[in-house]
Amino acid sequence: MCSLKHYPRIPSVPLLQECINSPGTPEWRNCIVVSTILQQQFNRVGRVEHGSVALPGIIRSGSIGGPDNTFNMGTMPSAQQQITTGQMHRGHMPPLSLAQQALMGTINTSMQAVQQAQADLGEVDNLPPLGQDMASRVWVQNKVDESKHEIHSQVDAITAGTASVVNLTAGDPTDTDYTAVGCAITTISSNLTEMSRGVKLLAALVEDQVGSGQNLMGAARTLTGAVSDLLRSVEPAAGEPRQTVLTAAGSIGQASGDLLRHMGEGETDERFQDILMSLAKAVANAAAMMVLKAKNVAQVAEDTVLQNRVIAAATRCALSTSQLVACTKVVSPTISSPVCQEQLVEAGKLVDRSVESCVKACLAATDEGELLKQVGAAANTVSQALSDLLQHVRHYASCGEPIGRYDQATDTIMTVTESIFTSMGDAGEMVRQARVLAQATSDLVNAMRSDAEAEVDVDNSKKLLAAAKLLADATARMVEAAKGAAAYPENEDQQQRLREAAEGLRVATNAAAQNAIKKKLVNRLEIAAKQAAAAATQTIAAAQNAAASNKNTASHQQLVHSCKAVADHIPQLVQGMRSNQAQPEELSSQLALIMASQSFLQPGSKMVTSAKSTVPTVTDQAAAMQLGQCAKNLATCLAELRTATQKAHEACGPLEIDYALNAVQTLRSELQDARMAAHDGQLKPLPGESLEKCAQDLGSTSKAVGSSMAQLLTCAAQGNEHYTGVAARETAQALRTLAQAARGVAASTKEPQSAAAMLDSAQYVMEGSAMLIHEAHQALVSPGDAESQQRLAQVARAVSHSLNNCVNCLPGQKDVDMALRSIGEASKKLLVDTLPTCSKSFQEAQSELNHTAAELNHSAGDVVHSSRGTSSQLAMASGKFSEDFDEFLDTGIEMAGHTQCQEDQIEVIGNLKNISMASSKLLLAAKSLSVDPGAANAKNLLAAAARTVTESINQLITLCTQQAPGQKECDNALRELEAVRGLLDNPSEPVSELSYFDCIESVMENSKVLGESMAGISQHCKTGDVPAAHTHDAIAEAVQLMKEAVDDIMVTLNEAASEGGMVGGMVEAIAEAMGRLNEGTPPEPEGSFVDYQTTMVKYSKAIAITTQEMMTKSVTCPEELGGLASQVTVDYSQLAHQGRLAAATAEPEEVGFQIKTRVQELGHGCIYLVQKAGALQMSPTDSFSKRELIECARGVTEKVSMVLSALQAGNKGTQACITAASTVSGIIADLDTTIMFASAGTLNPENEESFADHRESILKTAKALVEDTKRLVSGAASSQDRLAQAAQSSANTITMLTDVVKLGATSMGSDDPETQVVLINAVRDVAKALAELIGATKCAAGKPADDPSMYQLKSAAKVMVTNVTSLLKTVKAVEDEATRGTRALEATIECIKQELTVFQSKDVPEKSTTPEEFIRMTKGITTATAKAVAAGNSAQQEHVIATANLSRKAISDMLTTCKQAACHPEVSEEVRSKALHYGSECTTGYIDLLEQVLLVLQKPTADQRQQLAVHSKCVAGCVTELIQTAEAMKGSEWVDPEDPTVIAETELLGAAASIEAAAKKLEQLKPRAKPKQADETLDFEEQILEAAKSIAAATSALVKSASAAQRELVAQGKVGSILANAVDDGQWSHGLISAARMVAAATSNLCEAANASVQGHASEEKLISSAKQVAASTAQLLVACKVKAQPDSEAMRRLQAAGNAVKRASDNLVKAAQKAAFDKADDHSVVVKTRFVGGIAQIIAAQEEMLRKERELEEARKKLAQIRQQQYKFLPTELREDER
Repeated sequence: MCSLKHYPRIPSVPLLQECINSPGTPEWRNCIVVSTILQQQFNRVGRVEHGSVALPGIIRSGSIGGPDNTFNMGTMPSAQQQITTGQMHRGHMPPLSLAQQALMGTINTSMQAVQQAQADLGEVDNLPPLGQDMASRVWVQNKVDESKHEIHSQVDAITAGTASVVNLTAGDPTDTDYTAVGCAITTISSNLTEMSRGVKLLAALVEDQVGSGQNLMGAARTLTGAVSDLLRSVEPAAGEPRQTVLTAAGSIGQASGDLLRHMGEGETDERFQDILMSLAKAVANAAAMMVLKAKNVAQVAEDTVLQNRVIAAATRCALSTSQLVACTKVVSPTISSPVCQEQLVEAGKLVDRSVESCVKACLAATDEGELLKQVGAAANTVSQALSDLLQHVRHYASCGEPIGRYDQATDTIMTVTESIFTSMGDAGEMVRQARVLAQATSDLVNAMRSDAEAEVDVDNSKKLLAAAKLLADATARMVEAAKGAAAYPENEDQQQRLREAAEGLRVATNAAAQNAIKKKLVNRLEIAAKQAAAAATQTIAAAQNAAASNKNTASHQQLVHSCKAVADHIPQLVQGMRSNQAQPEELSSQLALIMASQSFLQPGSKMVTSAKSTVPTVTDQAAAMQLGQCAKNLATCLAELRTATQKAHEACGPLEIDYALNAVQTLRSELQDARMAAHDGQLKPLPGESLEKCAQDLGSTSKAVGSSMAQLLTCAAQGNEHYTGVAARETAQALRTLAQAARGVAASTKEPQSAAAMLDSAQYVMEGSAMLIHEAHQALVSPGDAESQQRLAQVARAVSHSLNNCVNCLPGQKDVDMALRSIGEASKKLLVDTLPTCSKSFQEAQSELNHTAAELNHSAGDVVHSSRGTSSQLAMASGKFSEDFDEFLDTGIEMAGHTQCQEDQIEVIGNLKNISMASSKLLLAAKSLSVDPGAANAKNLLAAAARTVTESINQLITLCTQQAPGQKECDNALRELEAVRGLLDNPSEPVSELSYFDCIESVMENSKVLGESMAGISQHCKTGDVPAAHTHDAIAEAVQLMKEAVDDIMVTLNEAASEGGMVGGMVEAIAEAMGRLNEGTPPEPEGSFVDYQTTMVKYSKAIAITTQEMMTKSVTCPEELGGLASQVTVDYSQLAHQGRLAAATAEPEEVGFQIKTRVQELGHGCIYLVQKAGALQMSPTDSFSKRELIECARGVTEKVSMVLSALQAGNKGTQACITAASTVSGIIADLDTTIMFASAGTLNPENEESFADHRESILKTAKALVEDTKRLVSGAASSQDRLAQAAQSSANTITMLTDVVKLGATSMGSDDPETQVVLINAVRDVAKALAELIGATKCAAGKPADDPSMYQLKSAAKVMVTNVTSLLKTVKAVEDEATRGTRALEATIECIKQELTVFQSKDVPEKSTTPEEFIRMTKGITTATAKAVAAGNSAQQEHVIATANLSRKAISDMLTTCKQAACHPEVSEEVRSKALHYGSECTTGYIDLLEQVLLVLQKPTADQRQQLAVHSKCVAGCVTELIQTAEAMKGSEWVDPEDPTVIAETELLGAAASIEAAAKKLEQLKPRAKPKQADETLDFEEQILEAAKSIAAATSALVKSASAAQRELVAQGKVGSILANAVDDGQWSHGLISAARMVAAATSNLCEAANASVQGHASEEKLISSAKQVAASTAQLLVACKVKAQPDSEAMRRLQAAGNAVKRASDNLVKAAQKAAFDKADDHSVVVKTRFVGGIAQIIAAQEEMLRKERELEEARKKLAQIRQQQYKFLPTELREDER
């Protein structure tokens, strides 16, 4: 036997031919079967396979095979077909790669979009009733044309995307560009979504035609279904055969053609279809012949490798041909689309490359000339057939128009003249080009003379002959110039003459062939416009698809805005195309297309720019690729459109004025028709029109019309024809919008008279505009004619008047005008000579004036607000304003009548006149804003007018009223606040000319003033007014609320400023803090220098840390620098404040001066750093700014160290205490970590040392620490140097002590972890006491002996001595098994007492915690209490040690969380006191319990043991009170931690955390070191680790998914705290908990087994068992989750996927381990003894061992069954398999 690599078989050639010529099968399915047979080649094993030497029959020669080896002609072998489509093939699919997974996500998203589109196509759009006037009919026709165009372009994209999918998925899956496939699928789905909307609208528009709408909807649904089939077939995990993909693609092509035909947009005729099919058949036949010839070559090839290459190449040739045929069928309905042609060309390139590869393989495989000649001929046939197919497509793409006699000659003339222009300086080249030019012009002249002779019309004949003569003369001049250039090649004048002659010839050619050229250029423009519109539609669809994955809001908004602008211009472009198609000879149609194309270029270019800038911010790769490709395609189309527009415009000439005049006359006709429809009551608004929208459009457009007309007048007066035409065109476009808006207003209003007035005024505008354009044209003819200029000005004034009348017809405008007239009439009362006498008292008049002033001020605010609302709101507000003004004016006149002084009356009347004028300006500004809300500065003018009204009212009130001091000012302030309050309702509208950053600075500055002012109000209103004392509390509360609001806005503004790179406020804050350092006498210090020193060290280090982070963020994330700079500012402000106090308390004064200096230097550094951070935020990519920031950051770090050194110089000893305290804090944290390792049993010695080796070192170091303690206490009353030495020495000693204690604990081994914990806890108590002692020493330094801090120091010293003594006792007793438990208990009691002392102190914890966490900690007390009682009853030392360790942790955790929860700001004082009280009571009771246990150990009597229960009940009672207190903290939002659903979620998350921790542990494992030897299983350890890591990751995901499923059930109400379901839910939750715990435990066991296996300490069998247990527990978890869940929910799908991942990972590990075990078994060698007796004995021993193993196996099986039975009893019913 020998090995031979298998290879796929070439499909039999007769089979291929039968597929081509089969009469019962559509020709489009030719060669598709080939890909079905070839599907199996893509799942290669990748290694040599062992098998028989028998060769596949397809390549056996006659000498090898026999007569029975015949080919199966025309049918497919059944086994081959089964392999292709059966489940065995799909089962061997390789795991999905990351790219394939990404593609699956794209397909799933696209499938959802397709399903939504399918649902949307259930019914057509519901259009409102439309009228029958001309505008309505035009709208319907335009919408039909636009919808058809959009649907056509979307179908183009769908078919092109389908063809792209077919092409991209043709090869080996390992070589497939899945991102490109995802892009194509995204293109299909996004365009299908947009297409469904367009089809619904189009179906509604053509519903009047019998059945057409429903047929269209049905065709669209068919296409949607075909797309859905395609998406399912290309899923990487589906493993569908290739034929399924091609069939689905063919269905899309067929459905696309049907949809276009139902639309009336089918572009292909039957003749073209037949030719295309015959050409595709020719390619397939040629490919079949190619495969046949390649088979002949393979039969004679002797080298197997070369033979395989021929087979593979021939196979690829057949496959690529089938791809081409399938692609042809897909794109044939939309073959005119460039993207579809591109896909067909790409498929053709694949065929061409495969043919070339096949030829090369055949050349290398044999030297037989005849066979190679046949292969070459067959290859040429394929290439020629392919060329014919593609040429046919290209010919159709050019519209199939034959090249006219003029076209070729004209193109040659234009091209050659350009070459002559660019060849200046090279006389030889210019002459050569001139010869070509002469021949072309000669051909053109002959053609024109021939046409003239055949022309029947004499005039046309004469024109042709005249043009031919003109062209001949120009040619003769060019020839003469060429001769001169040839004779004198160095003469530049001769070359210039030749150039000028060529230019003249070009002009003559244009004149001669003007009509033909113009027609060609307009046709080219039409094609370019169509492609540009289609590309824009695709880009908009791509932009909408990318919106979901675009994380940059700014770029997304910019893209949306540009897409909207383009979408608004696409209809005009489509209308221009349709008009030109309908009337290609009409000049107006040509101009409409040109104008629409010119208008489309600018917004299209902006959208390209926006799309390209958005691509990098889109996270979905497929969506980003689609958007980038669409933007690139649109840019290309716009470039072509720009060129075509320019050339068509040149050919058609400057005819914009005629176009504008025709357009305006058409608009006039439409309005006249609308007027008749309105008279008959048949005028209806178009879809999307509303009264408010149309009114706003009319108002804004009226200004555009006015400005374009002004430009028209200016250009016409100057005689500039070009710019006059541009202005005329813009005027016509603006008038079109105006006419549409006027019609919409008339159709939307309910008053017939208003509608008629609007339409009539709009008609007058159109009539005047037409006359204006006509007069402008006449003015161009005679630019200096004064009469013409006068007529132009008169017409312009008439148009302006008509335009104003049109605007005044808008709803709401008449009401504002009425209000203005009312105010004018009322103001006439102020013109009288004498004022009427007032019958009211002064107080009554004053009160009424105040009331009417408030009403008028309020009405002014309503006017401002309503100007941004509806017209009815403006009408109501303006009417109310005029009424309130009339009342206010009357009360003001009455108030003036009370004034006896003539001067005062004049002043009052003058103020009333000012109010009248301000009111009129307010209404005018509101009217202007309502007409055009987007007008520049309109909102600012309105706000200013409103403020003027308020200020005028305040001036009058101030003049006319007599009140208590300050009351007038308060009333005025209230009115001003009322006036500006409405501005906050529209925060996005500008109210001033300030920039964003200027606004922030202004608000920040005024906020400070506001805060100070409110404080002043609070202070002054409480003085000099005893009767109003009852209002003081309310005032104080209002001021406090105001202060909080100001603080909030300051914080918000600082954040906004920092995020935008604005650092002015921060710099100012730092500078102010620096300035306060040197202010006069500081406030009286409340603390000592040590207190300020400690705080300064804290803030200095915080600044240093933030500075380092800024250095990092400057490179990785510059946008976060603002927040960090703000933090530096806050920290420095605090540092400067503390520095001022520290400098005042420092001794000597030089130290204080040094501290101030260093802090100020740090301030300068912080200012520079903040400024550089702002600069870098403004330009994140500026490398220079980054370097500057890093340099500044380093400078700040250095200055921080200088601040610290200055503080140290002030009090060296206290600074050393601060440093030592920090060191000890780190030691305590390290000891906590060591305790966790010891508790877990992982603290193992590295060598064979014992505890005795470390005992003396511990005792010696502990005694040294006692000496350091004495020096530390005495140092508090001595010099700073001695204190510093003592602090440093104590820190060094405690470091050495902890190290040696840890070594001693480690030497005890992990067999006794509790004793290890006792020893480490003892040294931790010492470290904690030392930290307290250092803190007390720092506070007492330099204080007198009777200072309270000295008493605290002595107390801390006593605790320190006590804890060191306890450590020494523990060290001596740790090896004495009879007393170490007692010693551990004594140490724990002392530790708990110290903890209780800290708990009862007044210190507030730095952080708070939740009541739930507090309750969790109380559970530890309950467990510890039970342990303590059990230890007392058993009196065993190991139980006592465990109790001591557990008690210490339980009480410490409870006290910590109790104080943190009680000190939460939301907890009431009563609950806080109660929690602290019961926390102390519980601790005291627990201490009594431990002391009782200690007493029992010393005197174990029955009475003493009975006291244990009494003490435990006391502790339990306190715990109950604590739990109730915690529930009171939470209030109504309390969540019971005992709720089964809460426990389930907690346990699930805990299990996930355990699994992740185990996985992280696996990540750190490495295979054991072993000598390298010739062993095939060298990588087994790596396999074990990788498999175990996979299982750990998968189970983590599984448990998290289970948690999500559990939360989903709670959210759905299927699981909860309802009493009726409490038992069932609890049982289910406990089942879920146990299952999750089983998964976590099994995973942990697996990790341990993997670790042991890798390290060589366990067998592969244990590993296999662990992996299987993971799989089993996973199954139980899945069952538990499925009990109550919806099978099709998202959480269950994720859970199922996670479970499958665990299953796969477990199976992989089992396989790897079994393989290793199998290989290991094969490696065992048995030495057979040769002697008879020895051989018999060997056999007997082997049989004995076999029987023993079988007995052990049976016993193990029974034991496993018993274990399962016991576990089965405790499982909930949902997990019992026999009850499911």
